[in-house]
Amino acid sequence: VYVKDSGGGSVQAGGSLRLSCVGYGRSFRTYDMTWSRQTPGGEHEFVASIRGGDGVPHYADSVQGRFTVSRDYAKNTGYLQMNNLKPEDTATYFCTLEAGEYRFGGHGTQVTVSA
Repeated sequence: VYVKDSGGGSVQAGGSLRLSCVGYGRSFRTYDMTWSRQTPGGEHEFVASIRGGDGVPHYADSVQGRFTVSRDYAKNTGYLQMNNLKPEDTATYFCTLEAGEYRFGGHGTQVTVSA
């Protein structure tokens, strides 16, 4: 059982990227999915989450209105659509799936936004 996050890259400010988080080995339908990021300065920040089952999203203030989190339960996959990217969004982005005592995380995908 593992999770793979991907989709990062280098873009200019104002550009867009879509990150993916794929779960393998079991259904993650009831798991909460969280996207977080680690900045070049080493800070770890919450970005967005989407609740398992009912799909209720939450966003950090810094990305509200620019990022959209979603899930495709049939594909056991979650997405983070990032629009109007800013240089301060530069970070390594991580996907985590959690349910009760169970927690699975990806290795991260790098997003670099140039001015």
